[in-house]
Amino acid sequence: MKIAVIGTGYVGLVTGTCLAETGNQVTCVDINEKKIKMMQDGKLPIYEPGLELLFHRNIDQKRLHFTSDLAEAIKEARIIFLALPTPPDGDGSADLSYVLGAAKDIAKLITEYKVIVTKSTVPVGTADKITAVLKAHTSVEFAVVSNPEFLREGVAVEDFMKPDRIIIGTMDERARKLMGELYSPYVRQGNPVIYMDQRSSELTKYAANSFLATKISFMNEIANLCELVGADVDMVRRGIGSDDRIGRRFLFSGIGYGGSCFPKDVQALAQSAKEYKYDFKILNSVMDVNDIQKKVLVEKIKKYFKGDLKNKKFALWGLAFKPETDDIREAPALYIIDELLKEGASITAFDPEAMTNVKNLLGDKINYAADQYEALSGADALLILTEWQVFRTPDFDQLEKLLKSKVIFDGRNLYDIQKMIDCGFYYNSIGRKVVN
Repeated sequence: MKIAVIGTGYVGLVTGTCLAETGNQVTCVDINEKKIKMMQDGKLPIYEPGLELLFHRNIDQKRLHFTSDLAEAIKEARIIFLALPTPPDGDGSADLSYVLGAAKDIAKLITEYKVIVTKSTVPVGTADKITAVLKAHTSVEFAVVSNPEFLREGVAVEDFMKPDRIIIGTMDERARKLMGELYSPYVRQGNPVIYMDQRSSELTKYAANSFLATKISFMNEIANLCELVGADVDMVRRGIGSDDRIGRRFLFSGIGYGGSCFPKDVQALAQSAKEYKYDFKILNSVMDVNDIQKKVLVEKIKKYFKGDLKNKKFALWGLAFKPETDDIREAPALYIIDELLKEGASITAFDPEAMTNVKNLLGDKINYAADQYEALSGADALLILTEWQVFRTPDFDQLEKLLKSKVIFDGRNLYDIQKMIDCGFYYNSIGRKVVN
């Protein structure tokens, strides 16, 4: 099948590459000509495990193509995916200008029936708005389908190739058949393709991300309570996670959620509710808790140093919002860096993948190390902000030699409390006792 994917950001590039992997002819289109040239030259603009192999294989086998010419991209495509950004507006609602602008451009170009699919995360009612734009600019038949993505950064290729479920929102039988045919190779093991109306499909994505964000904020609240009552959040997590009704995932406490999805999706759903005059109290609390949690570690640091961080040097391990990605959007590390700099501290950071993005954002406001140990030299304390595997079993003898003081603030609870006692470190984590 011939497919066009409009937008070559994280979702668009993963979607296009994985659709090509099952034999489809896929053309990805973007207005950023520099980016298109980069991909035509075989260079990936993002880091995502497993994507590079599929990217090169499908380019080599001439199934994956890149262009900045929209007309060329959609001319023979039966299905057109919209994978465009929907950044938050000033009030928290999703900005649909890119999506609706693309719909208008498509309408002026199509000459036969097309299926236009929203892969972007969009508010309830967006499919209706796209339909209205298309009808205003073409008399050609079309169908608008809502097909939200559920890709986790770091395992996005696996999520696409072996999805838990596929949601398809359409009332058009022809579109339903085409979408079912397109996705059939990905659900051969029986995972469901769930068909529903467009509005239910649009809300499903927001509801899923908001529920997961709620679990994270709930556990962060439990972690804060654990510290007050002398409990251990890891024990609580294991105790409740073994209940099938709750599940083990998204119960890890830390320094808040970040990334491209949770912050803006929770905000957008709360704003959508507000537009319908509904006060979504739980989601408002989830956002409040997350904002506070991002600064919990800073408060611990300030307390340890008696409120004076001026000229203190901190080593930071981890900048990405989660491991196995270079994505720093809404990363808690950025909030912590900002607070420390305000207090007059200096920072040397290391991250396996995200340093280039942070350099582009912060420039020389902080220092960057070539490896995790270089960051430690002469530091008053080590801060762990992303749970990369490489940070889980460090050489603690090296830490002792390189740090000015044996002090660790761990925002991701990577280390065993008894291990820290045995090594003689001051160790302050989230929701567990402090090792002095």
